[in-house]
Amino acid sequence: MAENIRVLVAKPGLDGHDRGAKVVASALRDAGMEVIYTGLRQTPEMIVEAAIQEDVDVVALSILSGAHMTIFPRVMNLLREKGVHHMLLTGGGIIPRADAEELAELGVGTLFGPGTSTRDIIAYIREEVGRRRVEDEI
Repeated sequence: MAENIRVLVAKPGLDGHDRGAKVVASALRDAGMEVIYTGLRQTPEMIVEAAIQEDVDVVALSILSGAHMTIFPRVMNLLREKGVHHMLLTGGGIIPRADAEELAELGVGTLFGPGTSTRDIIAYIREEVGRRRVEDEI
């Protein structure tokens, strides 16, 4: 199944630190996933448009700027406005647990902090995409 998983990795906003996003993108690719990396300074609108055009299973945002409580909800709302409900919205950065819990209530998937093993991220994406695909078939 991993080779069929398509992931869009994006760096929204003005945060110019993309080393972690590139490490995750490379690990996902090495795990057999198809990865599209949008590069730096993407708007939520650009990210959602790319996700739809690329027909991805996962939108993964890397946010270190502290804007996660604005950007994740905006991307989620744009996906819903476009009628996209099957894509997993996940990501990482420096996100306090309370904020991650609030975002989860909005439908955002697990968020990963600095130092998370890429194996954990890969396992989560495989499991969650598999679960969503089964639900879509029902």
